[in-house]
Amino acid sequence: MKYTFLILIAFLFVNGFSIAQDKKSKGDDFFFAYKYPQAIIEYKKEKNDHPLSKRQLLNLADSYLHTGNYKNATDTYLSIYKEDTKISTFHFNNMLQAMAKTSGQDRVKAFLATKTDVLSNELLENAEFNYELQEAVNNNDSEYQIFNINSNSAAADFSPSFYKDDKLLFTSSRRPASSKKKGPIEAEYLKIFVSKIGGDGQILNPNPFDKVPKSKFHQATPFYSKAMDAVFYVSSNAEDDILTFNENGKNSLAVMRTSEDESSQYLLRDLSTSFYYPFYDGNTSRLYFAANFPDGYGGTDIYYVDTNDGKIMSTPINLGSRINTPGNEVSPFVFENSLYFASDIFYGLGGMDIYKSEIQGGEFFSIPVNLGLGLNSEEDDFGFIIRNNITDGLIGYFSSNRPGGKGNDDIYGFTVANKPGLKTLVLRGSIRNSGSKEGVSKAAVRIYDNDKNLIREIYTKDDGSYRLEIPWRESMVLEVSKDRYSPKLQSFDKTAVEKLEDDSLVDIELLFLDDLVQEKEDQTVIKMEKFYFQKGRYAITPEIATELDKAVIAIKSFPQMQLRIESHTDSRGGSATNFRLSQRRADAIKDYLEQHGVATSNILYSIGYGEDKLINSCKSGVFCLEQLHNQNERQLIVVLNYDLLY
Repeated sequence: MKYTFLILIAFLFVNGFSIAQDKKSKGDDFFFAYKYPQAIIEYKKEKNDHPLSKRQLLNLADSYLHTGNYKNATDTYLSIYKEDTKISTFHFNNMLQAMAKTSGQDRVKAFLATKTDVLSNELLENAEFNYELQEAVNNNDSEYQIFNINSNSAAADFSPSFYKDDKLLFTSSRRPASSKKKGPIEAEYLKIFVSKIGGDGQILNPNPFDKVPKSKFHQATPFYSKAMDAVFYVSSNAEDDILTFNENGKNSLAVMRTSEDESSQYLLRDLSTSFYYPFYDGNTSRLYFAANFPDGYGGTDIYYVDTNDGKIMSTPINLGSRINTPGNEVSPFVFENSLYFASDIFYGLGGMDIYKSEIQGGEFFSIPVNLGLGLNSEEDDFGFIIRNNITDGLIGYFSSNRPGGKGNDDIYGFTVANKPGLKTLVLRGSIRNSGSKEGVSKAAVRIYDNDKNLIREIYTKDDGSYRLEIPWRESMVLEVSKDRYSPKLQSFDKTAVEKLEDDSLVDIELLFLDDLVQEKEDQTVIKMEKFYFQKGRYAITPEIATELDKAVIAIKSFPQMQLRIESHTDSRGGSATNFRLSQRRADAIKDYLEQHGVATSNILYSIGYGEDKLINSCKSGVFCLEQLHNQNERQLIVVLNYDLLY
């Protein structure tokens, strides 16, 4: 595997590595010059003389990987991992890539299952989602009409970008037709070329692009912004046609932008960090790029900076672990609120693959979805661009080193009727206690189809937040549950699902069982404010109904409750009269609950006790204050199976 963004680095090291790098071994020299076959030979020789260091063993494993010797790569990575599991996430990804090539995805999945405690939730979710899609979706290339560009050369041609309305910019290591140089093409610096786009999508008559200042060194990965009428590109760091190096002898790549007078200015420049594949989004004034900052998630990550009239207004912002992985992410491109980029993460089809992620609210990204066979192959596929076709559908271009091309990397064109990539549906929000408004942690959030088949299940975080994603569907059912909380079912029809495209936020409140009950008289009863029937009456007044409605909500929320309705009077009046009155009141409460949706099966008993269970000494014939008599008049809805509910 020879990623084209690594070609850029290779040129830089060839020119600058020898200036300050102490030569540890010939293997190291070849490895850091990206000459992997020679590095393997030298490392094997050195291994016979003395043990290789862990770093050198990793270099050897990487060399096997980049030359397609996946079995030796897997064996070498695993031998290192068995001795020391603390390898970088970048090399962990390389190990899984090699493992997938030699033993298939099942072994990778089994290996991942043992590492769930050390890998990020986003990485595991991304992997699971894309594995499911590969199994469920019939990936074929019939929807794409893909064609190789006739103007590709035997050199590397990659990183296409639309220019004006009818032209294409791209990067190439080819020599201009006017060049008289001889020798290997690989010795050339990368340059930007421009060509006209023909009616059939082919590009015609490539020529060096003369709208950027001439340079002896790299000028590559251009992007033309119509909003700014400017070209963003990467260039070798140089002053007055002399390369500049950091204290370690490294020459890096900087992002530049053309001005109206066809001069250029540096936008992103750091002698210790290389920047790749700039993309300017005119809708948000964000400048996206890939970079190898040391605090990233793996190899190269995708970042953006906010700009104002092209001027940098923020520090680089990493797109986060939903997009960036232990592998390499490059070539960002935004089209119709979708972010397209390339990644060599282990759950792809091989090498670099092109992915799509939906941008939500400008900040959140959906799970990146592999664009599948056709646009992707078992080799490296990257540098994706797309726009509406003049005639119908969409037209786009990408780069690949798949078999059948004309050179190291070729540019391919494609036409397609609809926007590429599986459409997904994202739900996010929080599950909260309806009383305290605090988040409910570890609540199960499940999505079902209309036939009650489970599609996705996750659990809320400690703060009650959740986020899940499924392939697009026109209807679904959302279920939320947790022991001691009321379950929640919410159905989404086609209209409701479409609304989620604009705002995927779904917040849900659950009733907590312990908030609905209390202990009284050594029993668990439904919590209600005390209420009184009119003297000698059993009719349900509006005031009583208000409290009974609380019971209705509690019972409907926890339909497994088994209840006993108790009614008690004070000792005033005849004993038989009080018994009959309390029974009528208990029955009236039962009737009200059933009329308002409580199942008859929930109510096992409705009993009037009259004055048999006084809670103070105000017996018949004893003088008591009114408030003491009122203590004895009470209505209770007892939860008989409370201790058995959970």
